[in-house]
Amino acid sequence: MLDENVIWGEKGIWQSSLVVSGCVAAVSALLFLLQSVLHSTYVKADVSRDNADLSCIQRHIERVSGSVIFAFRCARLFCCIALLVLSVTGAASPPGIQHARLDFQIGNFWLDLSLCGVYTYTVLLSLVSVLASQPFSKLACVHLAIVLAATWGIYVYRDIWPLATFTLDPIDAAEGWLLWTKFALLSVAGVLIPLAAPRQYIPLDSENPREPNPEQTASILSMALYSFMDPVIVKAHRAPHLKLDELPPIADYDMTEPLIKKSYPCLDPFELKKDRHIFWGLLSVFYKEYMLLTVMLLVRVPTSLASPVGINRLLRYLETGGEDAIVRPWVWISWLFFGPVIGSITAEWYMFLGTRITVRAQAIITSLVFDHALRIRVKAGSDNSAVTASGISAPTALDTSSFLDSSTASHSSPDSEEDTIHPKSIDSSTINKQISEADCEGSSTSETSQSLVGRLNTLVTIDVDKITRARDFVMLLVMVPLQAVLSLWFLYSVLGWSSFVGFATMLTLAPLPGYIASRTRRIQAEKMKKTDARVQAVTETMNVIRMIKLFGWERRTADQIAGKRQEELIWLKKYNLMSLSINIMTFMIPLVTMLVTFSMYTLVMKQALTASTIFSSMAAFDLLREILNHVTFMTPWIIQGKVSLDRLQDFLQKTEVLDRFASGNIEPTAPVEVAPEVIGIKEARFTWANDNDGASTPGCQRRKFSLRIEDELIFKRGHINLILGPTGSGKTSILMALLGEMHYIPLSHKSFVNLPRDKGVAYAAQETWVQNDTIRENILFGSPFDEERYNKVIMQCALKRDLSLFDAGDQAEVGERGLTLSGGQKARITLARAIYSSAEILLLDDVLAALDVHTARWIMDKCLKGDLVRGRTIILVTHNVTLTSLTADFVVSLGTDGRIASVGSLDVALAKNIKLLEETQHEDQYSNTAVRDIDELILDAPTRVSEDGKLVVEEEVAEGHVGWAAMKLYGTALGGSRPLLFWLGSAGGVFLSNLMAAGQIWFLGYWGRQYEIHDDPREVHVGFYARIYSLLLLVLAATFCFSWSTWIIGSFRASKKIHQELITSILGTTMRWLDQTPVSRVITRCTQDIDAIDSTLMEYVFWFMEETLDMLVRFCAVIAYSPIFSIPGAIIAGVGALCGQIYMKAQLCVKREMSNAKAPVLGHFGAATAGLTSIRAYGAQEAFRQASMRHIDRYTRAAVQFNNLNRWVIVRLDTLGGIFATSLAVYLIYGTNTPASSVGFSLNMAVSFAAMILVWIRILNTLELSGSSLERIQQYREIEHEPQPTLAGVPPAYWPSSGGLKVDRLSARYSADGPRILHEISFEVRSGERVGIVGRTGSGKSSLTLALLRCIITEGKVYYDGIPTDSVNLEALRSHITIIPQVPEMLSGTLRQNLDPFEQDTDAVLNDALRAAGLFSLQSETDDGRITLDTQIANGGSNLSVGQRQILALARAVVQQSKLLILDEATSAIDYATDAVIQRSLRSGLGKDVTVLTVAHRLQTIMDSDRILVLDAGRVVEFDTPSELLKMGEGILRALVEESGDKETLYKMAQEASAT
Repeated sequence: MLDENVIWGEKGIWQSSLVVSGCVAAVSALLFLLQSVLHSTYVKADVSRDNADLSCIQRHIERVSGSVIFAFRCARLFCCIALLVLSVTGAASPPGIQHARLDFQIGNFWLDLSLCGVYTYTVLLSLVSVLASQPFSKLACVHLAIVLAATWGIYVYRDIWPLATFTLDPIDAAEGWLLWTKFALLSVAGVLIPLAAPRQYIPLDSENPREPNPEQTASILSMALYSFMDPVIVKAHRAPHLKLDELPPIADYDMTEPLIKKSYPCLDPFELKKDRHIFWGLLSVFYKEYMLLTVMLLVRVPTSLASPVGINRLLRYLETGGEDAIVRPWVWISWLFFGPVIGSITAEWYMFLGTRITVRAQAIITSLVFDHALRIRVKAGSDNSAVTASGISAPTALDTSSFLDSSTASHSSPDSEEDTIHPKSIDSSTINKQISEADCEGSSTSETSQSLVGRLNTLVTIDVDKITRARDFVMLLVMVPLQAVLSLWFLYSVLGWSSFVGFATMLTLAPLPGYIASRTRRIQAEKMKKTDARVQAVTETMNVIRMIKLFGWERRTADQIAGKRQEELIWLKKYNLMSLSINIMTFMIPLVTMLVTFSMYTLVMKQALTASTIFSSMAAFDLLREILNHVTFMTPWIIQGKVSLDRLQDFLQKTEVLDRFASGNIEPTAPVEVAPEVIGIKEARFTWANDNDGASTPGCQRRKFSLRIEDELIFKRGHINLILGPTGSGKTSILMALLGEMHYIPLSHKSFVNLPRDKGVAYAAQETWVQNDTIRENILFGSPFDEERYNKVIMQCALKRDLSLFDAGDQAEVGERGLTLSGGQKARITLARAIYSSAEILLLDDVLAALDVHTARWIMDKCLKGDLVRGRTIILVTHNVTLTSLTADFVVSLGTDGRIASVGSLDVALAKNIKLLEETQHEDQYSNTAVRDIDELILDAPTRVSEDGKLVVEEEVAEGHVGWAAMKLYGTALGGSRPLLFWLGSAGGVFLSNLMAAGQIWFLGYWGRQYEIHDDPREVHVGFYARIYSLLLLVLAATFCFSWSTWIIGSFRASKKIHQELITSILGTTMRWLDQTPVSRVITRCTQDIDAIDSTLMEYVFWFMEETLDMLVRFCAVIAYSPIFSIPGAIIAGVGALCGQIYMKAQLCVKREMSNAKAPVLGHFGAATAGLTSIRAYGAQEAFRQASMRHIDRYTRAAVQFNNLNRWVIVRLDTLGGIFATSLAVYLIYGTNTPASSVGFSLNMAVSFAAMILVWIRILNTLELSGSSLERIQQYREIEHEPQPTLAGVPPAYWPSSGGLKVDRLSARYSADGPRILHEISFEVRSGERVGIVGRTGSGKSSLTLALLRCIITEGKVYYDGIPTDSVNLEALRSHITIIPQVPEMLSGTLRQNLDPFEQDTDAVLNDALRAAGLFSLQSETDDGRITLDTQIANGGSNLSVGQRQILALARAVVQQSKLLILDEATSAIDYATDAVIQRSLRSGLGKDVTVLTVAHRLQTIMDSDRILVLDAGRVVEFDTPSELLKMGEGILRALVEESGDKETLYKMAQEASAT
């Protein structure tokens, strides 16, 4: 027997282990004194927060950290005093007891004296921790914990470790009860209290402390077990849904602002002191976290070997009967518990730190990209991009819904009908001109805003995700080599050199999955092409779904999409089969490796394959397989992360910034020569990019644009300044130059550009920009609310009537990109923002372009001549010379080459610019033809918002778990027509494969048992057992392949059926539902949610079934050897299931809130990026930074809780698994005489079963999350639908033979509970008649056209060619009536595909339709850019003007050859000459029996109609020939004509129509 006195001999007291505690205490005392002196030099007492009402003791307790922490410190003081008393008592004990101590001969007096000194020191430290002020008490606590922990460790070594051996005895056993009492007190004071005592909250900012997160005050033990999450989990379990505000507050060190302060010096290119890659910057920001990650891995890897070592030693003990054993079996049994549990704690701490790095890095990088975006120049691109209603393509802000749900966004025009819930004003008279004359130079920030938004969104979503996912590179550097070395060392100690053969076999076979994976990637690429084609088809379908419904194309469209879906599913099936090959390889390689290793060990080395060798080496081989998996899966992540980091680096370092941020920039102003109040430019050139030639200007021409001011241009302060010029002359560029948005190039030493900003600058962009907020907040834009001023702005900007259309008034939300507003409304809100601001200088960029003439006149008279702009400087870019000339005090005229043509009065400008004069004359004529209405609505009856301002119906968020109806949908779709056969093949095959998997492990134990039976290993027939084992592996692989293949076939069938039902449901829904549902939300269902069913759901349902059956097999295997263990096993499984249930309930809540919190981050980011110029012009960068930080903090608040919930459940389930395996080992070792091979098999089953509990819970959780996609699809299958086609609704084959139309007492409403918008309308139109429909705002014109097509709820009768339309199937009705809406919708592809999407007509027919629509009259055969059938049309027709799109939509209607043609403002964006050509073509090109109903603003368009129908308030008030209606003295039509500027022409047209 070895003990300390034998080892030390007579070397003295310094050899006793008890001396260590005295040395630790001495060193601690010296350091404590030194630190106390240092602290006392700068620490001041903080009494500012003392509460005068509290007693002295209470104030002290509060200062020390609160009553709980104070109580723990008092308890520790009591323990230290008790230890001192016991130590003194022991030193004064009778000599007999002292002589009984093993180390008495070494000088027990001095040892006892040193211990008394140690405990005296701990008492003093405890008193300091209780009585001293905050800094000293905290310092004392640290030293006290170290000294007590060191002393406790010494006693563990002296008196606890010997109990774990067969050969040693406790050194201090003679002390009896004193020893165990001291050890208990030491355990409490040195271990329990430091681990269980809450930590003190120390705010980052002591001046502004925040409410602490429970994590910040949690004890070490609570942090290790994540017990601080218990209140959140309990609250989530009890509540139906846990909202974001109910989650714990965000910790101050996770908030964005302190993170920015900490990280920007290492990351921001404007704060970096040296040029380096951003990777090193991130590493310097998170170096402490990565040091801790390395420590966690260094602890985790050795603990992973605890189970193999424990199993090996236990089985070895059983095999030898305990012969020569030194350590008792319970020690190795404890390894089965503490190894996995400690490994789990360290692994989860690694994940805790890693996910915290992820969340913080997301916040930092998002803020960094956002801040840098505020500095960059919005360069002009060269795309031949779309022209929208404002004359240029509008920037597409980030679609929050699509980013939240899918990568597929809806990029349709913000003014398109499908994105509009509230009916929009058609402020259209001036729009038409601007469409045909897009101001190319003015679009400098339009298309490029689109590309910029897309690029930045990619950076903060996809790239940030890839960067943070690559955070685990440290695992490849630390864990992989260390675990490989330790695993090989263990295998070598067990199997000898045959382990290297096995490892070589694994390395040889490892490339096989990689090779198959490379082929799988090629298949995946092809599959993604087919997916992209389907997604593109679905996206375009949803963007033009109203057109599809109006034309009755639902069935043919569904067939088209189904064809693309079929092609996609074929490649999906190939991909899944290749994935099966990878899974089989990954599963079989370790088994084959073991077979080779064991064969080598037995056949070549002639060694006995014992149970201890088999089952411990199996666990070690699993560790090697884990390493290979890490390398295989993490290497692509790290490569992708490196690529994304390089992209971020390029953005930060190479993106061009504004001149004022660029290094070495030229100072644009010369303060000595230029007065501060001067607004102007002198001798300078401006380009859209900092290069020699300038960037190409977007829009209608591809050219390089350069603005040149060769003399001096000084604007008049306090007056209205006009900037005029023909299209593409550089009007907007002058404003951009003043704002510093363009690159400044001085032409001489006298050059300058100056825009005083001290009194504020306001800017109203031509491409109107609004935020996703209320109308009021868009106007206020951060300014304080002044009711009187605000009401004046509303009145002067002609917004009063618009606000009256909303139940919520100015509290109505405008939606993403202002989708609830018309172009004119957005333009006036943008103008109102500038007028309301206190800025002295207003830069207005063609704000009248989106307004009709009467609204523009109102703006000029009431606003720009009003009191709110008096004394302010206005620089107005405009085409509308007629309206603005009378108010202008200074006019700048530009030529076509970007140079100043004239400066001074309007007469001078017109005299020097012939082209401008021609445009002005045309404008005069054009303005005289304006209609009386200011804001005509696209839909006469508005879709009213609710009183809270919400316009779009909020998406339903399911609470709790995924519903049974949704899972039943998938389950029945899987089985198809033969569900029993399918489930027998899939589930039966899985069960059989799991049975074989357990069987092959049992067979290895059986093989090893033969060496226990035979004394000579050569007597065992190794070849026989190896062949049987190989056969088992083949059967295992075959059954798994069969079950997986069966599952693939079933999932293929389910994916096809669910997608088809979803598309059919959406295409068959009502217009009302489409109005209330954003297109992006619908697209998400058809893209991301379908993708979840194709991939995640399909895989995880299978894995859930597989894991469940595998757990059942392994649990039954354990019970087979230990029947009595079924009860504790069931209890542990039940507790694990309960933990999982509670966890999933909480995680689903937090996950939903996290997704909801992510949307505003991306929405604000996209909206701000789209409005960079406006934000910089107003100087609102800091306000947007603060808003961005608030959004990020809300997301971080949810994301941190989401990650911590995962840690919570994993630690508990791993602990339960350890308890299960350990308790089974105790039973098998101490309670039975089971052979070693059977014990090894049982332990293998138990350990794997314990690990599977966690895997099962995580699979079920992922299944729940992906099942929400199924639930959303189920919701869309149950939406409201239009009447389904019936056999009785099929009309006769000859129908319609004529265009006769009879309307009898027709009433209509938009919803079942909504008001009537048409009131018992009756009229009759003869076949072949041309009827014009006019009326004032809200009279019901467009509603009538929708009612005729049964797109809204109707009452009464409509007879089309003698048959009631309500008796005809909707597809038949709509396919025989053609309507052309005002906002035409186009598909991407060729013009031929747009005119004939289903390939039913010849090119000759299509060209005739184009000729009839008037296209050929606008272009000649020699035009290079003429439109032909092969012309490519961009998505939404974005490469065409609205006028061109209307012509093509008219041609498409002609192709339909319907007997009834409805034109709803179909030519509103076309000039009069072209309109006249189209009207003549329609008269001659259409059949004599074709009836034409024309809704028009322009009276010239309908004045030559056979009859005119006048509506007012949803009723027919006039219906007769034009000539007869003009004879009515008080008639509405006559009033409109009389107020028109060309009434003589209109009277003449009416007379000619009457004559013909």
